[in-house]
Amino acid sequence: MDDRLAAWLSLATVVALILIDLAVRITALIVVPRNRRPQTAMAWLLAIFFIPYLGILFFLLFGSARLPRNRRRKQREINEYILETTEGIELVQKDPAWPPWLEPLVELNRTLGAMPLVGGNSAHMWADNQEAFDAMTKEVRRAKRVVHVEFYILSLDDTTRPFLQALADARARGVKVRVLLDHLGNLQYPGFRRTKRFLTDAGIEWRLMLPLQPLKGRFQRPDLRNHRKLLVVDGEVAFTGSLNVIETPYQKRKNHKRGLHWKDYWVRFEGPVVAGIDAIFVTDWYSETDELLVREAAPVRLTGEGRLDCQVVPSGPGFSGENNLRLFNSLVYNAQRRIILVSPYFVPDDSMLYAVTTAAQSGLHVELFVSEIGDQFMVYHAQRSYYEALLKAGVHIYLYPAPTILHAKHMTFDDEVAIIGSSNMDMRSFTLDLEISVMIHGEPFLSQLREIEDAYRAVSRELTLEEWRQRPFRIQTLDNLMRLTAGLQ
Repeated sequence: MDDRLAAWLSLATVVALILIDLAVRITALIVVPRNRRPQTAMAWLLAIFFIPYLGILFFLLFGSARLPRNRRRKQREINEYILETTEGIELVQKDPAWPPWLEPLVELNRTLGAMPLVGGNSAHMWADNQEAFDAMTKEVRRAKRVVHVEFYILSLDDTTRPFLQALADARARGVKVRVLLDHLGNLQYPGFRRTKRFLTDAGIEWRLMLPLQPLKGRFQRPDLRNHRKLLVVDGEVAFTGSLNVIETPYQKRKNHKRGLHWKDYWVRFEGPVVAGIDAIFVTDWYSETDELLVREAAPVRLTGEGRLDCQVVPSGPGFSGENNLRLFNSLVYNAQRRIILVSPYFVPDDSMLYAVTTAAQSGLHVELFVSEIGDQFMVYHAQRSYYEALLKAGVHIYLYPAPTILHAKHMTFDDEVAIIGSSNMDMRSFTLDLEISVMIHGEPFLSQLREIEDAYRAVSRELTLEEWRQRPFRIQTLDNLMRLTAGLQ
């Protein structure tokens, strides 16, 4: 009798496990695809079906790309603040040189991110990290009232010490200094503890962005990151672009050994757009502290002397739409002659891949600048899996030479519009990361940016389809396998 009971129990256990497994798979088929891109949903389903227990665990941890409800509420509140404090709209020069497709894009950005297009701006740019650090340090040393600092990575080392010391000196002379830095983005670097200690000792107000501290009640999807980089001084000058505040080898011994270093792109703005960039800081400070900052800096001097029209485009999981992706795709489809894309991580979703390849197949001159080597294994190989489709369509791919990681993030469309900021052209930046982009219309800026593009091209090597098809089969296989993870990166 005991043997028969044991057999029945064993059979019942097996049947129960099969039914549970079947129920999990059916539930996954219903739940996972909801409001997700097909490729992202497929990647999750593959993970759940092939490694069910780990797949379910990872999905519960990483499956939602939305910020907590309270943070989304704060984003809506801050959008109202932005609408109420906008200046400079009247300085936009809608002369006959404006392309007819630009105004709908301005309205798109306004609808998605609340920021208007403002005129009367000027800008200066750097493609050298040290020059960018020097420029920021100089500006902070002139600060009189308030300095706002927000960086994905902000770490004290020999390269960044002058900038952080300038912040400390500003605080010592009575300037209000606030600093935001991403929690997990900085946790991986040796300078994290000494940076926190330095800021605290200097009396600087600082907060971690998107902290992962479950014991303190702070928890969201662990890989949601605030990837923005910006500095605002006295409400009169703002900087943004791709730069992180860290030495170019990123404090990694292996990078020093390989001679690996990062090359960035950085822009200094004056004019009404500064208020828009500062509003991004105000948003993120409110999200992390519950303190909604009143306007402390002097009002922007609306002289109208600048010749640039600028529009700040915030994006990230705090918004209901993928603001940066929608903007990038719209610009690609509206371009008439030439598109230049610069991104360290190019892992497009289907919509962006179709937009870029369609542009090239339509006879537009399309160039993509990427690095010859990569610093992130999975992303690097996933990116390479798209090269064949791009080359077949006629896209010119330029490989920036090792040992440099071309970390700049900017793009130009015809001789009309440029986009600069923190956003990569990958699914992580479109969905998971909080980013800042600035759309710029104005010949002076485009001309400067063309010079930087020419400098990239002069040292880069153009990849050909014939060369690409000759890479070893094992590398092709690895690239294609990593592509399956693209929707989860």
